[in-house]
Amino acid sequence: MRVLWAPWRLAYIEKPAPGAGCIFCEKPRIDAAAERRRSLVLAVTEHASVLMNLYPYASAHLMVAPRLHTADFASLDGATAAGVQALLQRAVRALAGAFSPAGFNIGMNLGRSAGAGIADHLHWHVVPRWEGDTNFMPLLAETRVISQHLEETYDRLLPLFEEVK
Repeated sequence: MRVLWAPWRLAYIEKPAPGAGCIFCEKPRIDAAAERRRSLVLAVTEHASVLMNLYPYASAHLMVAPRLHTADFASLDGATAAGVQALLQRAVRALAGAFSPAGFNIGMNLGRSAGAGIADHLHWHVVPRWEGDTNFMPLLAETRVISQHLEETYDRLLPLFEEVK
């Protein structure tokens, strides 16, 4: 038997169960820099926010969400839609600057039946991709290999979010 050693996962296993609140509403309200780092909040604007995915598909997997709590994509007002779009672009520029990926997957799942883990609040996934970044592990072992600790990724991205406007 082979062992996949991932000691950083213990922090998530021992973490108390989350409350009933919405992460896309609550986390962007955090002011203290240290608490934002713990909550993986990279950027907050008037209309949108960027959070790192706590359970990423790949290294540096980000989520961009409107500040408005809604699951209705079609009803976003123009200012909110434009604010989300601008922050999506900023996320791509920051990820490109920090990691030089070969490409990106950007998308959202509308509704639980479409795969949304948090169906009550719209959010877009921004996943950087590299040639050969998918291997046999997800297929045969149902395991994703994330090559960098989330907090290290956060520390690498944060200055770029502060620079890239």
